Amino acid sequence: HQARADQQGPMVAINCGALPEQLLESELFGHVKGSFTGAVSNHIGLFRAAHGGTLFLDEIGDMPLALQVKLLRALQERRIRPLGATTSEPVDLRIISATNRDLEMDMREGLFREDLFYRINVVNFDLPSLAERVEDIPLLANHFLRATGAYQMGNVTNFSPGAVEILIQASWPGNVRQLQNVVQRTAALSTTPVIPESLVREALAVEDQYMPSLTQARQQFEHDYL
Repeated sequence: HQARADQQGPMVAINCGALPEQLLESELFGHVKGSFTGAVSNHIGLFRAAHGGTLFLDEIGDMPLALQVKLLRALQERRIRPLGATTSEPVDLRIISATNRDLEMDMREGLFREDLFYRINVVNFDLPSLAERVEDIPLLANHFLRATGAYQMGNVTNFSPGAVEILIQASWPGNVRQLQNVVQRTAALSTTPVIPESLVREALAVEDQYMPSLTQARQQFEHDYL
């Protein structure tokens, strides 16, 4: 988004799995007043809000099939029609999407449209799990540590070598978000400037109660099985 030379519009993001279908459609394409119960005013929608910029569709794999058809039409025609409207409007924006699902498997199972997949899959970036890029763990841990209030107040400064080694060896089923939770917990509870190994072990024991998603669990099983 920031690298685009002619970038003028904003970066707008939405989680496609966090809203029911009708509300998600309204958030994306907008609606006119009175188009449905509760539509007390016009709403421009995120497609028009991101005009000239970038629309980030997070968890696009969770988008309902009926809405996938409307999204495909909007991407192909570069025009959207708000709910309750009789005319469509042009939009000019970049689409970035992300998912933790296996979309190729979802296509085979009829859960994701094949034509939409090939429409959005122009440039693909596969982000490995945290356990597959252990060299990033010390960098990320220190980054998250510097963002904590304990670090900014001078209560903690860094992790001990033993604590870093434990972080590197952990399995991290919750990936980066889980690492961030561990860093925040240890920074808040540490009574010494250097966060000790014992505190990291304790935080990881608490995080072991983390329940991964079905997709994460399946991917971990396939990784271990292979």
